[in-house]
Amino acid sequence: MAMTNIDDYIGREIETGSENETKALGREIVGMLGEGSVVALVGELGAGKTVFIKGMAEGLGIKDLVSSPSFIIVNFYLGRLPLAHLDLYRLSEIDAISDGIYEYLLEDGITAVEWADRAPSIIPDEAIKIEIEVKGVNKRLIRISIW
Repeated sequence: MAMTNIDDYIGREIETGSENETKALGREIVGMLGEGSVVALVGELGAGKTVFIKGMAEGLGIKDLVSSPSFIIVNFYLGRLPLAHLDLYRLSEIDAISDGIYEYLLEDGITAVEWADRAPSIIPDEAIKIEIEVKGVNKRLIRISIW
């Protein structure tokens, strides 16, 4: 049975066995989101946060090469909805607040935030939390919840 509502995913744990499966989950999830949605991603370095966001971009019809904006903090992409891709890895919470990072949260699009746990106060309470845990070379356990 295919799920069609994001609420059907909340509280679930999904295991993926490859980058393609992780991307496919990102594509599936973004198809259920609308304007103003925030996806907060958490996981260790190399867990697959950017891979998940690449899937989100594909689901939005974005053709651009998606890469992690570690040094520039944010990348913007245009698709059926705009996508803001933030990476807070290099920021502390104080830096994120003083730099006005919350201003990048799109009202007319979707915002994906890598390393969201580094500045939790800028993440809206209703954000979708995607926690990715490495379980093997290609295996990931992805927990989906509300921030």
